[in-house]
Amino acid sequence: MHVVIVGSGIAGLTAAIRASSRHDVTLVTKGALADGATAYAQGGVAVALGADDSAVLHQTDTHRAAAGTADLRAVEVLCTDGPARVRDLLALGVPFDRTTDPASLDRYGDDLARGREAAHGRWRVVHADGDATGAAIERTLVAALHRRHVTILERTCLTDLVVRDGAVVGVDVLDLLGEPRRIDADAVVLASGGAGHLYRETTNPLVATGDGAAAAWRAGAVLADVEFVQFHPTRLAVPDGGLVSEAVRGEGAVLRDARGHRFMPTVHPDAELAPRDIVARGIAAAVREQGGAPVLLDATGLDPAYLVRRFPGLTRATRAAGFDWTREGVPVAPAAHYSMGGIATDAEGRTSLPGLLAVGEVACTGVHGANRLASNSLLEGLVFAVRAADAIDAPRPARLRLRGDADLPVTSVPGTTEAISASRLLRTGGPDHRTDVGDVRQRLQSVMTDRVGLLRDAGGLAAARRALDALSVPAPTTVREHEDRALLDLARLVALAAEARTESRGAHARTDHPDTDPTAPASTAWVRERAAVPQEVPA
Repeated sequence: MHVVIVGSGIAGLTAAIRASSRHDVTLVTKGALADGATAYAQGGVAVALGADDSAVLHQTDTHRAAAGTADLRAVEVLCTDGPARVRDLLALGVPFDRTTDPASLDRYGDDLARGREAAHGRWRVVHADGDATGAAIERTLVAALHRRHVTILERTCLTDLVVRDGAVVGVDVLDLLGEPRRIDADAVVLASGGAGHLYRETTNPLVATGDGAAAAWRAGAVLADVEFVQFHPTRLAVPDGGLVSEAVRGEGAVLRDARGHRFMPTVHPDAELAPRDIVARGIAAAVREQGGAPVLLDATGLDPAYLVRRFPGLTRATRAAGFDWTREGVPVAPAAHYSMGGIATDAEGRTSLPGLLAVGEVACTGVHGANRLASNSLLEGLVFAVRAADAIDAPRPARLRLRGDADLPVTSVPGTTEAISASRLLRTGGPDHRTDVGDVRQRLQSVMTDRVGLLRDAGGLAAARRALDALSVPAPTTVREHEDRALLDLARLVALAAEARTESRGAHARTDHPDTDPTAPASTAWVRERAAVPQEVPA
């Protein structure tokens, strides 16, 4: 079988390596192989490998963070398959950090160094190069991929899925030269990551524009849980500031307001190690109370030498921003980080469309529920990529358990990103006066940040939907235009789903519905009416 895999993060690379032993694999990635979100992951991989830990304990923590909406089967698969998948990485040569501390060796039964992050009951986060785990994994997987017989197409942008007789049979792309091209496939695996650039401030790389999820939406695939967008509590609050790993708080750093007061203990019993959604909202409240000034992440209580050794990359980043975090707090603020929702799949990555599988952040197995547990994302990419690769040529079940539910209720909605018609161009003064097009991404990000962000309400969501419906993009011909189309498709869907969920749960916080509704569905799913996808080779 010819298998096309879209994306080159941990999920895409793992799927390609695994599938290449039985299939002819083509890997398509929009940037260079290492340009995805995986290389930005700092904290590590959460996995129950220690003698003091178990898959059951890991499952318990995952469910607690997920606010009661994670799928039981998906979480069980993640936590029970996880140890074997991390051992696979060790066998490939990922240089996970080690320790010679006798107490650690006795406690865990091995020499892997471990960190703890928010909402984890155990020190189970294994890491590499201190705070550069994702980059170490990416390098190792790229090297392993080059040892396989895989066709690699870098700087090649997915534009659409090709559907014939209800099944996905290929992809349309813009190639390295910007020319449209069709690649036929017996199966397509989307591992294209998230859509952090729906928002003004994000921890995501530039390539995270939701291309895969939007293409699946246009092709008629079911998407689920898209209202659940995680905001990481601590992005360095300077221009172009990056993520400051949760592992820093796991090691003992605290959050302080402008007066130097540590405020999180009054927000949640776990203080700085509460689930991410709670910490992010706690920071946002403190920022509002002090007129918009950022809060400070204070790591001065840690031994300076240990802080620098444990977090070398963050030490360089904070110094570059003008701070010595061994002696002073650094300003932080929440930023869009991760999409819990995505293309609805079963535990083997199968979607509602035959021929299409999805893994990693672009997928929604239900494993994260309403809020992802810290450092479960790299593990998810590993575990479900292997399962999807093994399922490519397996018989398709008569009934799929999408997002863990064989009877998942799905709402059908119109969902188009209208191109500007010739008549509209005439009304707006022609192509040289399309100011409503040129800044569509900036406007979209402003709407999403201000109305569909960390805190939401009915008035803001209704206004967001009106504003998004008023936006449009030209019939896309460039990578940028295809990205804008994808972002607009997804922005409209996220706003719709957020408006429909009239409760607060996990990462979805409604100020007009502050309580969790025990009668609300665990998951909401959506499918586009009259899906329009390419059926002919582009001209």
